[in-house]
Amino acid sequence: MSQYLVCIHHPDNFDPSSVTEETMRDIHALNQEMIAAGARVFAGGLTSAGNAKSLRAQPGGKVLVTDGPYLETKEHVGGFWILEAADMDEALAWGRKAVIACRTPVEVRAFFPMPD
Repeated sequence: MSQYLVCIHHPDNFDPSSVTEETMRDIHALNQEMIAAGARVFAGGLTSAGNAKSLRAQPGGKVLVTDGPYLETKEHVGGFWILEAADMDEALAWGRKAVIACRTPVEVRAFFPMPD
């Protein structure tokens, strides 16, 4: 089985308090379905991109830490699942369910295969 990242995207001005109880129930149901299917490896939600810290290598082995996300975008990753799936089609099927449950855009990406 391959592993896939299924991540949800929120607009920069996303307000977590705007998430309805119905949406939370749908996300919980999707999580339970993923667990029952043996697909879910890990899931997590992220705080806003404004809380992020970015690190960049500097000359002399120093590291610069700055406030905010690495990239300035109109959307940011709000949460994600790491799933095991037979192929991209199966991962996309989970992604479709995530779009419906989360009511946000979703991105699905395969991890590079790890050597045995």
